[in-house]
Amino acid sequence: MTNSYNDEPVPLHPAERVDDLLTHDLRIIQSDEVFSFSMDAVLLARFASVPHRGRVLDLCTGNGVIPMLLTTRTKASIEGIEIQPRLADMARRSVVMNNLGERVTIHEGDLRELHLTAGYGVYDAITVNPPYMPLNGSDLKLNSHQAMARHELGCTLEEVIQACVRLVRTGGKVSMVHKPQRLVDIISLMRQYRLEPKLIRFVHPRAHLEANMVLIEAARDGKPEVRLQPPLIVYNEDNQYCPEILDIYYGAKEGKL
Repeated sequence: MTNSYNDEPVPLHPAERVDDLLTHDLRIIQSDEVFSFSMDAVLLARFASVPHRGRVLDLCTGNGVIPMLLTTRTKASIEGIEIQPRLADMARRSVVMNNLGERVTIHEGDLRELHLTAGYGVYDAITVNPPYMPLNGSDLKLNSHQAMARHELGCTLEEVIQACVRLVRTGGKVSMVHKPQRLVDIISLMRQYRLEPKLIRFVHPRAHLEANMVLIEAARDGKPEVRLQPPLIVYNEDNQYCPEILDIYYGAKEGKL
């Protein structure tokens, strides 16, 4: 089966489908057999500081949703790295399907080793939506693709932060989405590895509920100073998306959150 979009024929493998990213006519290849992107990736793509030009890297890129969304905000060269061959292949085909081959490059490999080929301090900005959960046995109940996306099988939080500081230039920005329960670990490790937290925003499913996501941005070798943005609320009292979430998803809000 093939999918033709922007005159680029792209093969679809069994159990794959094409989903609409709801902005700039972008589409993405997904499958229920592997971990699909969710709201956290979309929010990170809008929250992250990215240069107008230069080089941007997305770690743990999965099926490439963040690099493709970032093309709507910057003219920079964007790269993604994914350790799972199947997801990296899906990401590459989505890039071709959207005619973004000149702007987005997907690497298949281990983020812990990327500096050996890319070099140190070569990126102006890095985004990362890493596995959230430490290993605790529950990962064994998932298929291998889902387990690696959710649990720290391929890399730990510390290894992600180590990779970021190796790859980002001095003064460059590192933006991450994670669970609030890990915020103390994130801040401690960032400071340990010379990434100074500069901006934090909590995401709440509803106004009266505690946060279930946190967006955090740090600068390599930055001066100590952190700002807390207003909370981002997902659903209103009628169980509908709040206006800011609608703006983010449908492209009316294209700049930084």
